[in-house]
Amino acid sequence: MLKPASFVFASTVLRHVGRQFRLVAALVLLAASGTAAADSLTTVKSGSLPMLPVQLVPAGLVNVEGRTVAFSKQDAWALAADGTAWEPLAYASNDGGMVLQGSVHAAGQAYLLGSREAATVLQPVGVEAATLVAGEPLPLPVVLDAAHAAALGDALYVAGNDAAGVTHLYRRSASAADVAWQRLAAWPQVGVPHALQAQKGALYAGVGIPGQGDQLWRWTPDDNWRQVTSPEGQIIAGSMRALGQAHLLMLVKDAQGQVHARTFHTITSAWATLDDTLASDPVAVTAWGNGLAWASPGAAGTRFQYAEMQGGKHLLRWLDWTVIGIYLLAMLGMGFYFYLRDRNSNTTADFFVGGRSIPFWAAGISLYATNTSSISFIAIPAKAFDTNWQYMTNNLIAVTGLMFVAIWIVPLLRRLDLMSVFSYLETRFHPAIRMLSSALCIVMQIGSRMSVILFLPALAISTITGVDVVWSIMLMGVFTIIYSTAGGSKAVIWTDVVQVVVMFGGALFAIGFIFLHAGGDLPQLLSAAAAEDKTRLFDFSFDLTKATVWGFIFLVVFDVVLTFPKDQVLMQRTLSTRSDKEAGRSIWTFAAIMIPGGFVFYGIGTALWMYYRNNPERLNPLLPIDATFPLFIAAELPAGVTGLIIAGIFAAAMSTLSSIINSISTLVSVDFYQKLVKDPNDKTAVRIAEWSGVGVGFIGIGIALLMSRYDIHSLFDVSIELAGLLGGGFAGAYTLGMFTRRANAPGVAIGVAGSILVTLACWTMDLVHPYFYLAISILLCIVIGYVASLFFPAPAQSLKGLTIYRDTPAEAASA
Repeated sequence: MLKPASFVFASTVLRHVGRQFRLVAALVLLAASGTAAADSLTTVKSGSLPMLPVQLVPAGLVNVEGRTVAFSKQDAWALAADGTAWEPLAYASNDGGMVLQGSVHAAGQAYLLGSREAATVLQPVGVEAATLVAGEPLPLPVVLDAAHAAALGDALYVAGNDAAGVTHLYRRSASAADVAWQRLAAWPQVGVPHALQAQKGALYAGVGIPGQGDQLWRWTPDDNWRQVTSPEGQIIAGSMRALGQAHLLMLVKDAQGQVHARTFHTITSAWATLDDTLASDPVAVTAWGNGLAWASPGAAGTRFQYAEMQGGKHLLRWLDWTVIGIYLLAMLGMGFYFYLRDRNSNTTADFFVGGRSIPFWAAGISLYATNTSSISFIAIPAKAFDTNWQYMTNNLIAVTGLMFVAIWIVPLLRRLDLMSVFSYLETRFHPAIRMLSSALCIVMQIGSRMSVILFLPALAISTITGVDVVWSIMLMGVFTIIYSTAGGSKAVIWTDVVQVVVMFGGALFAIGFIFLHAGGDLPQLLSAAAAEDKTRLFDFSFDLTKATVWGFIFLVVFDVVLTFPKDQVLMQRTLSTRSDKEAGRSIWTFAAIMIPGGFVFYGIGTALWMYYRNNPERLNPLLPIDATFPLFIAAELPAGVTGLIIAGIFAAAMSTLSSIINSISTLVSVDFYQKLVKDPNDKTAVRIAEWSGVGVGFIGIGIALLMSRYDIHSLFDVSIELAGLLGGGFAGAYTLGMFTRRANAPGVAIGVAGSILVTLACWTMDLVHPYFYLAISILLCIVIGYVASLFFPAPAQSLKGLTIYRDTPAEAASA
């Protein structure tokens, strides 16, 4: 039997990719066996600041509104903006009676911590002209010695020992006035507090133990106080500060009496010492840029030094660019192949659904490629590196939901021979419902998916390699626009197949490299990962602010089981198959890849955790957590392999981007052009789809560039939030259409509008975890829409073939 040309072409490409994959794999393993990673990826810029001809008081160096301020017993000075001189400050409230113990910033306000008139107080301060202005002090309930303060969220924390040596910990709101201090349980270890600092939603306390080195304790709402890895020395009092998204930086005196700057990585609990940061007898320490500044006593006054971390770029080498170039040209080649082969065909079926000739396995792989974007390739490993595998619970539960979809939902819609899934809403309800839902889908895809998928890899690669973020976004965006609009859905689906191979190849390379590099330490690292619950999957708690099993079940029921047809991007693949039976098989293929694919990407995160626990000096504290995997790719892997895995990142992004562009152009042409124009024709419909694909692509590029201006902790969470806010409303319309006979057009319209408004209200009040927004929005649409439908007449038209129920006798008779 003759095989389709597209099948032969794709098979040839895959064979060549497979040969190159095996060759590079062998080279990687050989190169990895001799690789050693010991040098720090960051450099330290150190220097001196002008001296002061007086001696500072202990803890007398603070940061107030971005300015470095120094205190003696009677006076205060501020360092000039150019760092060349100290300028005296008038300090009316300093009568010599306040003994400084530290400082803290919270809710935009600086506070001095100290003792005055038999009380420990937090003193709000600010700099106005040449005056240090003090506000109304906040007295603590008891007098504390060795007191330290920190800010976590909108709350102030103060810890210290009372006269009997008992440790106290207090908390109060930093923004609300007239609130009392609340006493909390302190760490169980008896000792002297040396530091208190917040980082990544946790509170850290350095505790000095007489005759021993300091201990480091961590507090979180879930685990309370827990001891973490000790610094192997004494933390200089008040020197601890947060750095980046996951590091603590402090000065530590070792057993030989030498003082060095050290970092503690809060995710891996690993310590690293900064090179060339030897400090001498610091009496006061404060934050300085991305580092620390400290004061030391001198013969003629006080000497000041600073040490600031600087990250470097890992430029791609010529072999990396060659591999990336070959990949991009291959994608263009496939797009133009299908363009030239089908250039004489101007039918919408060929351009939008591949002539309904796509094999089920290719459609299934394309479904996985579309669903697995650069968010999966970068943000999911970062999420697993940062936390654990809890989000993978969604994959496991989703497979169960996809079984229902494969048997009941997809065959029903495939039998209708749709090109736009929103055509179903017109047949079931009204043309206005179709166009409203289609418009919301377009906005959601551009706003919550396309822009994030473009921005995330571009930002990560730009941050690590120095390639400008604009060029990274343009490179992926423009190439994807060209091959997806030129070759139509056939080019999109078959390039997806190749991109899945490239994507998995890069991911497996990374895991293999890490395990090989771990060598004899692998068993210990695996044990440490197990002890830290890094592979924990299930959370059965009923906390709505967390990603729990119940939340995922709730989400899958509403996002997959009840509303799978809402996603034109996925449904277009199933509509491209040869029959309703093959459409169902494409979903089974998708489900079969989802679980092992999930283990691969979450496994990368855990492997990265093991690698950086063993090599903390190879982290760059100045980079966001989402850049962890790209940092590893650029800094650790051999030339050529780095290019291959970056091509894998591009593949993950471009497979989803091409699917979104192709689907949105389909919606624009089918749902709007063919509905609004009196005499539409296929040739014009295809041309409109091509040009709308170009326009949508550049809109997505523009939004991605706009997003680069904002500091976003986790783009994975942001994409979930945006999808929930924009995509849940119209999704519920499918549930009302397929699972009920009573729902009607007016009720559904009210349901869509009402769900969007209520979900926005929930979002503004931050009531639940972002993962719940989509399910809540869908549920609201179903409930509001169904109740509203009861106030209007029941549908009068035949519902034959439009619901999951058996036909009524009247419908059966009309067959």
